[in-house]
Amino acid sequence: MTVNLAIDVQKLWKHYREGVFVRKSFAALQGIDLQVPRGEVFGLLGPNGAGKTTLIKILLGIVRGSGGKAFLLGDPAGSRTARRRIGYLPENLSFPPHHTAVRAMQFYGRLSQVPERVIKRRTGELLELVGLSGREKELVRKYSKGMRQRLGLAQAMLHEPELLILDEPTDGLDPVGRSQIRQLISRLKSEGRTVFLNSHILQEVELISDRVAILAQGQVRGVGTPAELTARFHGALASTVKLHLACEDPNALTELEPGYEAALVRMPDNTTQFSCRVESQAKVDQLVDDLRMRNVSILRLERNQVSLEEVFMSAVGSQDSSVSDNETANASLD
Repeated sequence: MTVNLAIDVQKLWKHYREGVFVRKSFAALQGIDLQVPRGEVFGLLGPNGAGKTTLIKILLGIVRGSGGKAFLLGDPAGSRTARRRIGYLPENLSFPPHHTAVRAMQFYGRLSQVPERVIKRRTGELLELVGLSGREKELVRKYSKGMRQRLGLAQAMLHEPELLILDEPTDGLDPVGRSQIRQLISRLKSEGRTVFLNSHILQEVELISDRVAILAQGQVRGVGTPAELTARFHGALASTVKLHLACEDPNALTELEPGYEAALVRMPDNTTQFSCRVESQAKVDQLVDDLRMRNVSILRLERNQVSLEEVFMSAVGSQDSSVSDNETANASLD
């Protein structure tokens, strides 16, 4: 356990038993290690059945691990001290339908033992922060899914937690709403808070996370920045460069083709599309210099970085996703 870590998971195992007459054991987590420094935005990725929900439930103290250790902010996961310092947004948070946003904030604030004066002071500013100002007195049952998601985020921040665990925070939001949530998460980071988020929207995770962990079949397949994971699973920052070229001498490009392992396509307008893989900006600069030395005109240059989705698919590979996290959560505990 290290005090400067917001989350410290050490050799964590979780076995579930399923079946009535024949008790079979299923390992949802297989001795994982995971460290998240304070003040970091950390993304958790994984397919259904990877163990993400099990991990989050252990961190929150809802489920106990079968082996290993987990600490939050220096305290054992699930302890009362740790829980008081955590804000949590579940994937499908259900509000009492007769509540308004204000009443819901009061309800959850009291559950978290937040003083009434603090609830009153922070409710208005938080509802405005998440974009619900002017709708705070409407019944929650009339809210859209995106509005309920915003309210869930507000309640998670009510007691000013040091660590926020967000499960699908942008689910149900339109592009404007997702942008606002990203800005809010950036603001939380600037205040020194730690954000641990689980999301199926890989582009969102890539945009906002400092580092990412990829979990598959109960094992951590990779941890690092998107660039570090790209280097690990796709070579040193490999990307694809596509150039549209014009040249009088066709042999000029043919000579370059083997050295860059390029693909040449002659276009109907007599230009040429030149595509190849590059590992660095220096390689791109070299390619441009080689083309100019041969009097080749560069009409357009497009560079496509390897996406986090491609990295994710490489890290996960093909696997049996028949057992979902929800099914795992419904199995009997060890």
